[in-house]
Amino acid sequence: MSRIPDTADLISQTRSGDERACEALLVRYLPELHAFIRLRMGPRLLARETSEDLVQSVCREVLDDLGEFQYEHERGFKSWLFIQALRKVQDRAKYHSRQKRDVGREVAIDEAQLLSGYASFLTPSRVVSQREDIERLERAFDKLPEDYRDVITWSKLLGLTHAEIGERMGRTETAVRALLYRALVRLGFLLDADQPHDASDDRASDTDTAGP
Repeated sequence: MSRIPDTADLISQTRSGDERACEALLVRYLPELHAFIRLRMGPRLLARETSEDLVQSVCREVLDDLGEFQYEHERGFKSWLFIQALRKVQDRAKYHSRQKRDVGREVAIDEAQLLSGYASFLTPSRVVSQREDIERLERAFDKLPEDYRDVITWSKLLGLTHAEIGERMGRTETAVRALLYRALVRLGFLLDADQPHDASDDRASDTDTAGP
C-alpha cells in the first residue's frame, strides 16, 4: 500500500512543478480554507463573486509564491496559506468598494464543503446541515466584533495556539483563552436567537390558551 505523502513532500513536489502534488496539497485544506474565506468575505463581497472563485485565486497565488515559502511545520504552512487567502479577500473587497457595482445577485456555494469547514468550530448540537443553516451562521458571524471574528478563525480554522494568537493580538495566552470563550458563547447566542420560527408552536400555544 502506497504511503500518503505528508505536507513537506507535497510542497517539495509542487516546487518541482508537479501540478498533481499542488492540487493534493490544496485539497487537503480546502474545506477549512473555503469556510475561512466565506467568513472573511462579508455579505457585500459575497454578492459579487463566489468564495470558490477566491479559493481558486489563492491556489494560483500559492503556485506563484510557494518557492519563497520556508516550510518548518504543517501548522505554519496552514497559517501562511490562510493569510494569503485573507490578503486576497482584502484586495477584492477594496476593488469592489471602488467599483460600487450592484450587489443584487446571489451566487452558488459548495454546501458540502462549507458544512465540513464550519463543523470545526461548532458544537454537535449546532452543526449546520443545510443552506439555511449556512446563511444563519454567516449572519451571526458578521454580527460579531472584529476581535471575536479574528480569534475564532485563527483558533478554529487556522489552528493557531493561544500563544500564537496572543502574539498577533498583543494579548496574553490567558486573555486569548477568555476572548475565545466569550466569542464562541456570543456566536452561540446569536445562532440561537436566529432560529427559524416554527408556526406549529404558535398553533400549539393558541390551543393551550384558547378557552372552552
